Amino acid sequence: MRTRILVSAAIGLFAGIYCWLMLHHFHQGAGDFTWAIWLVRDLVARQNPYDRVTQLYPLPAALFALPFAWLPLPVAGGFFYGASSALLALGLTRHGYRKLFVFLAYPFWAGTLTAQWTPLLFAGALFPLFLPATMAKPQIGFPVAVTRLTKIGFGACAVVLALSFLLLPRWPWLWIAHFGEYQRFIPLLVFPGPLLLLALVRYRDKDTIFLLLAAAMPQRWFYDTFILWLIPQSRRQILWTALISWAAGIWRWYHIPHTFNEVGRVSVICMYLPMLAVILSRWIHSKKQQTLARLPSSAI
Repeated sequence: MRTRILVSAAIGLFAGIYCWLMLHHFHQGAGDFTWAIWLVRDLVARQNPYDRVTQLYPLPAALFALPFAWLPLPVAGGFFYGASSALLALGLTRHGYRKLFVFLAYPFWAGTLTAQWTPLLFAGALFPLFLPATMAKPQIGFPVAVTRLTKIGFGACAVVLALSFLLLPRWPWLWIAHFGEYQRFIPLLVFPGPLLLLALVRYRDKDTIFLLLAAAMPQRWFYDTFILWLIPQSRRQILWTALISWAAGIWRWYHIPHTFNEVGRVSVICMYLPMLAVILSRWIHSKKQQTLARLPSSAI
C-alpha cells in the first residue's frame, strides 16, 4: 500500500505541475475548472451563478471545487488535475501496476491543457465515494455512473444532490436554460460512428453498454474520451489503444478543425473504433473457446 501511495502521489504531482505550467503558459486561468470555481464564488457572494453567460456546469460541481476556490486560478486547476490523477492512479494499482499505462493515452494529456474532469470521473468508477463527480459533468459521467453504480455510489450521489438543492433549490431549471450554448458532436452520429453498433454482438457485456452510452453523449474535444480506457484490461490492449490515440494529437498539431464534427470524426477513428476492436476481440476469443469446447477431445 505504501508503494501504491508513493507511485500515485508521484503521478499526481507530475500531472498537477504540468497542468499548472500549461494553464499559466496559455493564460487559461483554471481552464475548464474555472467554471466550477465561479460556481463557488458566486454562491458565497449570494449571486445567481447562472447569470454568468455560458455557465454550463450543474451545481454539484461546486462541491468539488470548494477546496480550491480561493487559490489563484492556474494553481487551483493544477491542484485539481493533480489530485484527480493521483486518486485515479491509486485506484488503477489495486490489482497491479499494468493499468497505469492508461496515463500514456493522448486524451489524458489533452486534458492537462484545460484542467479537465475526466481523470476524476475515471476515478469515480474505481471509488464509489467519488461517483458523485459524474454529476459535475453528466454528459461524460453518465455512462460511468450507469455501468459502475453501487449502493455506496448511489448513496454518495444522493447526498451530493441533496446538498446542491439546499444551496440553490432551482438550479436544474437555471442550468437547463444554458443547454443551447453547448457546442458539441455526438460520436455515434458522426461517420464512421455508426460502426460502433457492431459492439452489440456482445450486448450482454457491460463494456459494450458503456461504449455505446459514451458514444451517444454530446462531447466537445478529445479529452472527453479518456474514460474509454476503462474498457481495455490487458497491458497490450491499453498500450496499443493509447498509441493509436496519439494520431489525434498529431492531426491536431498540423490541422485546425473548422467544425466540431471534424473533431468527432477523429475521435471516433482514433479512440472509439480501437475500443470497439477490443470488445470484438473478446467476442472472437469467446467464440473460439466455445468451438474448442464442442470438439471431441480426440479432435483437439
